[in-house]
Amino acid sequence: MQSNYKNFIGLGVAVITPFNEYKVDFSSLKRMIDHVIDGGVNYLVILGSTGEAATLSANEQKEILDFAIDTNRGRVPLVAGCFNDTDTNSLTKRLREYDFNGIDALLISSPSYVKPTQDGIFEHYKHVSLNSPLPVILYNVPGRTASNIQWQTTIKLAKEFKNIIGIKEASGNISQFTYLLKNKPKEFFVSSGDDESCLATTCLGGDGVISVIANAYPKLYSNMIKAALTGNLKEARKLNNATYPLHQYLYAEGNPTGIKGACNILGLCRRETRLPLMPISDGNYSNMKSAMSKIDKIKL
Repeated sequence: MQSNYKNFIGLGVAVITPFNEYKVDFSSLKRMIDHVIDGGVNYLVILGSTGEAATLSANEQKEILDFAIDTNRGRVPLVAGCFNDTDTNSLTKRLREYDFNGIDALLISSPSYVKPTQDGIFEHYKHVSLNSPLPVILYNVPGRTASNIQWQTTIKLAKEFKNIIGIKEASGNISQFTYLLKNKPKEFFVSSGDDESCLATTCLGGDGVISVIANAYPKLYSNMIKAALTGNLKEARKLNNATYPLHQYLYAEGNPTGIKGACNILGLCRRETRLPLMPISDGNYSNMKSAMSKIDKIKL
């Protein structure tokens, strides 16, 4: 499947990695992938932050990507989110050597921990662009990386490197999001990385969201994003308001702790995570179950 920026407008889902007694639960992973595709998502993100890529070995990551490719069968574009080395040289080496057959794009976060300058961030992505055989989606998530990709840096990257096709903007900064939309090239998408604010940013002119909650409610969130993108704001607000009470429990104990609890309630997988993350507590699990019982009554 040939990738271009239009493939990633709408609803992407950062797919969770189910576990069973610490091992990857491939039967539940298949169930998750089929569930979200049947629910109408536009593309998959495998092994992002929500997929707990940081706790998986290189062999496990390869097995999961290969399994996801086989399960997807080309039904929707597939994005790999596990190429996030802090060391630029190590990352570019991986990009040159990896077999990307069946993968349509890479979601690559800004380097974490080292807190690079904007020039350092630009040079990192420059080397990524020059060595990647696939389109690249920037991922700005300062809550995890401890550094922000300023909008000027994003625009400079978008204009200078044609294979950098979009950004998952998870800074939570509406002003930054607005400047991105105002100054971006035409063939460059800007999607939210935050479910709670994605309706607001889509209404500003954004291109959708790479979602966590869509693991549990792909059809509802797909309908909400479609409504927002087509200007049906009354319907979009209704669907957004319906899920909004769930957000407080989804992230109370970290991600993907909450969404795994929600998927467990729906019978999709266990709520197991890998250390240092812990499964959702019984109290939040109970509160989440109550909130979800109201969402389940919505007619789509």
